[in-house]
Amino acid sequence: MVSSSIMAASKKPRLRLRDVALCRLLSVVFVTLCGVLLLIFLLASNSIPIGTNEDENVGAYHRDLKFEKLQDLPLQNDLSLRLEKLNGLPPRNLDLYPRLAKDHIVIVLYVHNRPQYLNVVVESLSKVLGISETLLIVSHDGYFEEMNKIIDGIKFCQVKQIYAPYSPHLFSDSFPGVSANDCKDKDDTGEKHCVGNPDQYGNHRSPKIVSLKHHWWWMMNTVWDGLRETRGHSGHILFIEEDHFIFPNAYRNLQVLTSLKPKKCPDCYAANLAPSDVNSRGEGWSILIAERMGNVGYSFNRTVWKKIHNKAREFCVFDDYNWDITMWATVYPSFGSPVYSLRGPRTSAVHFGKCGLHQGQGENKACIDNGMVNINVEEPDTASNIQLDWDVHTYKNQPGYKAGFKGWGGWGDDRDRHLCLSFANMYNATSNASLL
Repeated sequence: MVSSSIMAASKKPRLRLRDVALCRLLSVVFVTLCGVLLLIFLLASNSIPIGTNEDENVGAYHRDLKFEKLQDLPLQNDLSLRLEKLNGLPPRNLDLYPRLAKDHIVIVLYVHNRPQYLNVVVESLSKVLGISETLLIVSHDGYFEEMNKIIDGIKFCQVKQIYAPYSPHLFSDSFPGVSANDCKDKDDTGEKHCVGNPDQYGNHRSPKIVSLKHHWWWMMNTVWDGLRETRGHSGHILFIEEDHFIFPNAYRNLQVLTSLKPKKCPDCYAANLAPSDVNSRGEGWSILIAERMGNVGYSFNRTVWKKIHNKAREFCVFDDYNWDITMWATVYPSFGSPVYSLRGPRTSAVHFGKCGLHQGQGENKACIDNGMVNINVEEPDTASNIQLDWDVHTYKNQPGYKAGFKGWGGWGDDRDRHLCLSFANMYNATSNASLL
């Protein structure tokens, strides 16, 4: 009995020592696993550094963006992939503006690289009545740090940035940018053994020029059909550019116009903040105006977008690098009836750019007098100035681009046309497969 008790007593310490050793081993394994997981997290965070804030939810990407990766899209480089991932981030300033107003009109500002222009537009937007009620989406054609800093400073509303991942400005040595064996200017394809199709005037593609049309078309497809924030939005969306000065009454006027449009002008497709003639400030009459759709501060709803999207082939094959001229000369005429837009008799937006395309980037090259824009905002421009009982005056047979205009060229390369059609398929791969 004594010997057995002694043996039992001698075994107990050994069991305790074994338990202690096992606990220590498990602790080491646990700490090691935590270290590995932390390292993986840090590496994942560092893989998306461009323009992000630490408090943004990177994991929201695939929940935010309804995207079908197609075989027809070009092979992306690292920058393109990183920017594409950023498109899924939620809007900023949700802590300041947690809810959007009912029936709000989303504002889309599309930009390239003219920071002096962008500063003017953002400053004008900050003074717009009702701006805090809505979402501002900024669509970038390329990645430029100075442009990002300006957008980062916006605190007057919810703001979401998106980047065109197939912008020619992101590809330095491959399509949609410039490839080593691309034809240039008026090169003869047979003699030079180069790649490309000339436009109707014998000129080969310029990536800087074709980016205008590519960005607009990618943006439209992404805003209407791709982003979680807007793909279910059936109301109007307002589109403005980085050289559009927006008056304080613009948003309130647009709300009035979109509410009046179904009754006052049922044949109107859109509502505009400014006359189609960019040099006009309006008639000053006590009457609403229906005229051809302009390209300064234009808005339309999902019904109109579907009509436009159904004309993807017409848009993508027309030999003109300008999106707006393409719409006027081929898409709108294909609707079968005049495409009118409703506006007020006094402008609520002004095009202030003194030079077009992608000029005006640097301080010495900026197309702004002394770095300033002097636009006179008068008392009637500070509050809604449209009356509900006004009649509508319709301008018919206005001058401008129409059906039959053959285009300014710059859009003859089959690769650009194919990429354009691929954008139309990104979020509607099944229904639009026949486009390609």
